[in-house]
Amino acid sequence: MPRRAGGIVVAGELPLVALVHRQTRDDWTFPKGKIEPGELPEDCARREVAEETGLRCQTLRFAGIAEHVGRRSGRPKMVAYWLMHPLGGAFQPGDEVDDLRWSGLAGALALLTYEHDRVLLDRLAAETVGLGRLRSPWTATSPAGGLAG
Repeated sequence: MPRRAGGIVVAGELPLVALVHRQTRDDWTFPKGKIEPGELPEDCARREVAEETGLRCQTLRFAGIAEHVGRRSGRPKMVAYWLMHPLGGAFQPGDEVDDLRWSGLAGALALLTYEHDRVLLDRLAAETVGLGRLRSPWTATSPAGGLAG
């Protein structure tokens, strides 16, 4: 059972995928975090997306589990992800996340730091025919974040 959950946030016509930069790890990844006691994984995913991106999101469906070995701990880690689209909100840099980028699929695959994130996004894109059915009228902009690829 995963002890972490997160969201793959998509918006726009392409669609665009939201990626966050964590300055303490100098990585680009999807918003995610630890599931709190008594919290459902899907609720954790929405909470973590809101905390790290400033976006209120609707959950579309379960996106899959990413498995990897922790860089520092050397222990196996699993993160359960949900596909989401934003309903509103705006990004503000914080202590944990200092940048947010909206990227098309090719740009997201190039920008993501971890192979397990790329595998999950690539699999999700294939399952949903290039994510084309996930269009959202919400505009992917933010004062600090930008577009990549």
